[in-house]
This record gives sequence, C-alpha cells and structure tokens, in this order.
Amino acid sequence: MPDYWIWTFHGEEVSSVYLGEHERCLPSSSTVVPTFEMNQAMYMQEMLNNALGQHASFEQVNDNCLEESPNELTQRFYNLLAEANEPVFEGVRESKLSVCIRLLAFKSNWNIPNQALDQMAKLILDLTPPNNPLPNNYYEAKKLVSKLGLESKKIDCCVNDCMLFYDNDNGKNDASLLQCKYCGQPRYRIKHPEQRQKKPIPLKFMFYLPIIPRLQRMFASMQTAQHMTWHYENKIEDMLRHPSDGEAWKHFDRKHPSFASDPRNVRLGLCTDGFNPYIQASSSPYSCWPVIVTPYNLPPEMCMTKPYMFLTCLIPGPSNPKASIDVYLEPLIDDLNKLWNGIWTYDVSRKQNFLMRAALMWTINDFPACGMLSSWSTHGRLSCPHYMEHTKSFTLTYGRKSCWFDCHRRFLPIEHPFRRNNKAFRKGEVEKDGPPPILTPSQVWRRVKDFPKVTESGVTRMDGYGEWHNWTKRSIFWDLPYWKDNLLRHNLDVMHIEKFFFDNIFNTVMNVSGKTKDNDKARRDIALYCRRRDLELQSQTNGKLLKPKANYTLTKDEAKIVCRWIKELRMPDGYSSNLARCADTEKGSIHGMKSHDCHVFMETLLPIAFSSLPMHVLNPLIEIRHFFKDLCSTILKGDSIRRLEDNIPLILCKLERIFPPRFFDSMEHLPIHLPYEAWLGGPVQYRWMYPFEK
Repeated sequence: MPDYWIWTFHGEEVSSVYLGEHERCLPSSSTVVPTFEMNQAMYMQEMLNNALGQHASFEQVNDNCLEESPNELTQRFYNLLAEANEPVFEGVRESKLSVCIRLLAFKSNWNIPNQALDQMAKLILDLTPPNNPLPNNYYEAKKLVSKLGLESKKIDCCVNDCMLFYDNDNGKNDASLLQCKYCGQPRYRIKHPEQRQKKPIPLKFMFYLPIIPRLQRMFASMQTAQHMTWHYENKIEDMLRHPSDGEAWKHFDRKHPSFASDPRNVRLGLCTDGFNPYIQASSSPYSCWPVIVTPYNLPPEMCMTKPYMFLTCLIPGPSNPKASIDVYLEPLIDDLNKLWNGIWTYDVSRKQNFLMRAALMWTINDFPACGMLSSWSTHGRLSCPHYMEHTKSFTLTYGRKSCWFDCHRRFLPIEHPFRRNNKAFRKGEVEKDGPPPILTPSQVWRRVKDFPKVTESGVTRMDGYGEWHNWTKRSIFWDLPYWKDNLLRHNLDVMHIEKFFFDNIFNTVMNVSGKTKDNDKARRDIALYCRRRDLELQSQTNGKLLKPKANYTLTKDEAKIVCRWIKELRMPDGYSSNLARCADTEKGSIHGMKSHDCHVFMETLLPIAFSSLPMHVLNPLIEIRHFFKDLCSTILKGDSIRRLEDNIPLILCKLERIFPPRFFDSMEHLPIHLPYEAWLGGPVQYRWMYPFEK
C-alpha cells in the first residue's frame, strides 16, 4: 500500500499520484468523484488483504467468460479425490487418502521397511471397525496414492554419464539399447547363473518426477489457483519486490506478447546442488544432485516456500556429473518444451479449461554449478561469466592463483583520481579503459549455436579453452526456443558470494593459520605487484625471512578478545544459530560457521568485532557490509540499485589499497555484477540458495 505511513488526518494533502492509482477500482459513472474517505478505505482494504494474504484474483477482472466443466483427466482426479477423502468411518476426521499418505510419510521419514509398514497397517485394521476402506498393506497404500497422477520415472543411464536409456517425442529411441552408444559400457549388471532374479538390474539409474502434472495441480486447487495471477495484478513502478518487477521479466513479456497475454502462464526457476546423503553411514565421498523447479507466479509470502519447490530430477553419484549434467536434464527439457507449446489445464478458480504454458526464467546455483549449467567454466583466469574474455585478471607469480586485483578501477568515473594513481594499486599503472561490454543473449547464442552438445557427442575439450574462452559445450538450455530471449539466464548466488567474501575478510583479519590470504607467498607477490615496502618480507641475519605485521590484521590477543566476545554473545531466538559453539578462545579462531551465520556476522556484527582496526581499514569493511545489507533488502528501489552499482567499484578499489593481491579471487570480483542482476531479476531472496538448502 503506497505511503500508508503518511499521516493525513490533520489537513495534509494526498498526492494525486496515489489518488489516480485507485481510480480504476471506482464505478465508471461520471458522477462519482474519488473522495479522501473513499481512498482511505481502499488503502485500508489493501493493507488488510496484504496482511491476511488475500489478493484479487484474475477472474474478477475477466468475469465475462463462461464456466466450463473440468477436462477428462482433471475430472477423473476430482472423482478419485472425493472418493478417497470420505471418512474412514463415522465420527473420525481421517480419510483413506490421509491415512495412506501418513503411512508413506512414516516410511520416508524414518526409513521403515515394507514388512514393518505391513504390520502397522494390519494393526490399524484390527483397532478399527470391520469393513472399513483402509489399506491392508504398504502396496495398497502406495497404489492409492499413485493414482493421484504424481508419478516418478526410473530411467537407466550409462555408468560414465554418457547417455540415458529412454525414448522421447523428438526421435530419441534409446530405451531398448543394452549398452552405451558412446563408450560401449553395458547397461545391466552381469547375471550369474546361480542367481534367480528374472529382471535385469541396471548399473546406474536416475529418478525423474514429471513437472507437468505438478503445475496442473496448482490450478486444480483453490488454495493456489487464485494466486497464480498475483504477479499480474500487483505491479508497482520503480519498486522491485518480486521477480515480475525486474527488467528480465518485462523484457520477456515484450519478446513474447502471446505468452504474456495470459497471466496464468507459469514462470519457473531451477536450482541444483550436490550433497552427500550418506554423511554418517559412509566414509567415502558421494555426491547426489537433486534438481528443483519452483514457480514465480505466486505472491511473496508463498513464493519460494517448501510446498512449491518441486523435485524433478535426482541425479545419482558417486561423483560430480560436471559437464554431463545435461544428460540427466534431458527429460526435464523435453517437458519444458511441451509446456512452452501448451498443455490443456483446468483452472478451478475460473471454472475454465485453458492452454497452460510455462517458461524457465533462470537457474540458481553456486558458482561451480553455474559453470556446469551455463557451459562457461568458472575456473581459471576467465571464470567471470559476465565479462568473459574481456577481464583483466591474471595469475599470481608465487601464489599461482587467478587474481582480480586492480580489475575494478575501470568501473570508476573517468575523472576519478584512483584511475591516475600509479602507487596504491599495481605499481606504475594507470587506468584508461572503461567498463567491458556485456554480451546480449543474441550475441551469446551466435557464439554457442555451433558448439557440440554433450547429449549428442559426449564431453569433448574445445580448442582455445582457458586461453581466449572458457566454453565447455553448448548447454542443453539452448534447446529451449525462448532461452536466447532471457536477459538473466544463470544467477550469481548472493548467499555463497557473501559467505566466501566474509571468510576471506575474517580469516585474513584474524590471521587464521592456513586460511588467511596474507601468507608468505602473498607477501612475495606484494613485492612484485605493489609499492608497499612495509609489507614486504625482510631478510634476517640468520637467513630467515620476517613477515612484518600488517595494519589490517589483529594481534593474537586481540583475536582472542573477539572470540571471547562471540562466546558471550546472545542473539534473539531464531535470529541465528549458536555462534558461541564456533568460537575457540584458546586459539583465537572461529570454525564451523554456516552460510547464514556468515550472513548475520557480515551484516550486523562485523563493525563491532573489528572495531580495533585503524579507521582507514575499518571504513571500507563497513561499506562492504552496508552494500550486502542493502542488496539483501526485501524491497529494492530503482535509485537504490543505481547507488549500489555506483558504490561497489569504489568499495572494491578501497579494499585493493589495503589487502594483498592474493585476497582478490573471483568471489571478491563477482559483487561488481550483483546490482545489475538485482535490476534484472528483482530482490535476491527469490534468486539465492537459502530456501533450497534448508
């Protein structure tokens, strides 16, 4: 509700902008004049709707359409649901369906064997009146729930991640193959003569949960169908509170007006990351990769919540699929292509059948996974996915790591004095270049359209990789006909960037052994690239080298004081985890901090913890803290994004004048792109990995 906090009951005038905003809600008669009291009532009703989660539905704007009966598939689902939801017997609230779902939940949550679940079902039958419709065993419960239509598919795959043994509608007929057509590895385990099993056992398989029926269920339920057009009915100019307010969403609407004409068409985001499901049961590493898809049509209080995160693919381990992840995404891409053409769906909120279409807006990943999905490798000197080969990064002589030191003066105004400073940055160098160009989606498509696809030719190394490009393949997402029209295809994850940025600051300032960016090799590189004689290694009479204390590090006693302060710190319940468990007062270090702990420390505790540092060191740290805090706001305004975009190059340049070149790896460079991505995609809470990693 715009400016509801402005008090207007003492004669203050209400801005004409806000009066005009609600005039469309008034009757069309020319005799009706919007009065102050009428607008106050509208503002109050809007505030109540926001507080209670009640939003205007699309059918109120388009209520002239005739009602229709559900299509055959939806009607069959409703009939099954009505039958299964009848009470088990008179006087109880539980239905046959709810009992079956709870039994399956018991098995999933506590890994109960099938035989134990059969005994539980038998016990329930013995305790209830005879002739009730409850399942007799686990098989019957599973059979009933499977009739709801949310199936899962088990697809065999090559042990070397070369291909999937399955058929699709695009001419792929590999379901009958017995060995990989690329590497020749067998599909099934070798059957020994003494074994009795009749069905062959695949060496490796994945699970795919089709996304189409899950999206159709959102329109089959009144709880979600009425909210699927929220993004269309709640627009505010020059304010970003939802991905629909971002430039990427608006650009897509301009490119595809037929898709944008029906606000019920679904916008999707995709996230994937690896985890070890056997962390306690196995000492050997195992990496399993779930792929989660979430819709963005919903209002902020529903978007990115657990009920609306759909697991679509479960990619097996034991190792990282790397570039071969495209092989496992093939069934999902096939469904996304079908959704782009349209699937007939029943909208229960409007009582109509309509052609539901869906489009994948972007992916959400940490930086290594971003390289796997985007096909631009995030390793080495050319790892920046925005500026690609136009970066000025280099490899440190002693540190042997890619470094982005002195790569940010080019973003400053042309008359800024930092550009002409040849002492505080790389010695003897001034900056005359402007910011590098950002390729448009069409330019990127022209580059990659002829690259080999992993699903057709396997993984191949491309000429010039690591020298003038970092391309590894043509990503499978380019098979989507609209992918070249997406301005923001792969998000930089603010959660991981902020965490690694904080880790580098904290470990360097606290001088944590083995983790600090200010080691002996860093001091040797300082002598090569900077004019900081006070930080260079000094030769001693005994032949050893002395590392002088830097003004950006704490002494051992000061580090222990910080740890004792953290040990005694008490935070509000639910604000963060127990930070006291992470502090080691004996060694003066902190360990075991999770991503959210780093987020809390970076944005609230950093200025207090490091208050003993000199002001010329502390002030840039406070500024980078303000940058992340403002960037993570739930609502962003256009002028605030422009201010962030102007401030971040200057903040990074101030840090470059203080910390050694080794400090500036890719995670210290990526914040330069975050304001631009916020302008494209909206607030970061819709585009980071916190909701997916909970």
